[in-house]
This record gives sequence, C-alpha cells and structure tokens, in this order.
Amino acid sequence: MYGLIAIFDETTEQIIKDIWKELKERSISFYAYEVENRIPHITLAGYNDLNPSYFTKQMDVFYEGKQAIDITFNTIGSFLNSGVLFLSPTVTTELIEFHSNHHKNFEQFNDDPNSLYLPNRWIPHCTIANRLSPKKLSKAFDYCSKRNATIVGQIKEVALIDVSNRNKAPIIYSKKFGK
Repeated sequence: MYGLIAIFDETTEQIIKDIWKELKERSISFYAYEVENRIPHITLAGYNDLNPSYFTKQMDVFYEGKQAIDITFNTIGSFLNSGVLFLSPTVTTELIEFHSNHHKNFEQFNDDPNSLYLPNRWIPHCTIANRLSPKKLSKAFDYCSKRNATIVGQIKEVALIDVSNRNKAPIIYSKKFGK
C-alpha cells in the first residue's frame, strides 16, 4: 500500500512537530511516535497496488516546475467516532485544483473506488492525534484549540510513501516544488 502526501515548508512542519511533542509530554497522544520518521503532511491519494518505479517517473514529469502552494490552518476538527484530531486547512481553489489535477493525471493508478482521498470525497487534513479515547480527544482538542493562532505556510513537496508496514512509512520518492 502506498500514499501520496503533500509536505510543508520547514516552519510549518516544525510547528506541527512541536504540537506532537507537547501532546506526548502531556501523555495525551503518541501518534507522531508510532511510525518511524513520521512527518506532518496532508494525504492526497492512496493506492493499494502500484509499480513505484513507473509511478515516480510519472510524478517527476507531472510535478516538474510546480510552484509551492500557500496553505492556512485555522481550524481543528475530528472525524466522527474516530478518536482523530486534525488541523484542517482553508479549502482554497488552488488546493482543490492541486488535488483534482493530481487525480486526473494519475487516474490510471486509482485502484480503490471507495477511497476517501478521491475528488469529491477528500477532506484535506493534517492529523495531530489518532486513536484517542473520548476523554483524551477532549483534552487534545482543548489543548490544541488554545495552543496557537492560525498557521500560515506552504506545501513545498509531494512524496510517495510505502505504508505497508504499520510502524514505518518510508519515503520512496519526493519532488520538491519551486518558490
């Protein structure tokens, strides 16, 4: 199994990593530390079966010359009955087109018609905590809602990750964007 993720600029990434660390220190969530080398991201697509070599060649061509995308996080949320807490970006035309254009260009790789990452089903988000009890979800929500103001940053890179191992999600290939 594979995922295509959007990666943020260093400042935005560090803010999110700081939140992860603070939630761990408060024994609220260990989400960030359950997977080796987890990095803050927004998942754009998921694939069950893929030829990584062929896919990354297509990524290289499609994302060549792509410019960074401005992103603003000013909302936190949770999926119903999930124990997940996430930062939700402002859904801009640029963000939706970025996602939609990826899926149009890589449609041949979509092997799950029920994927929550497909256009018209996708809820862009950056997970802050996962598998929380209702009590810990409430604590995480309370902490994060007061922790900082709006986070303004950029998507600077896309990466293909291998998520077949529960405790690892190595980057197979990434493509950085221009400024």
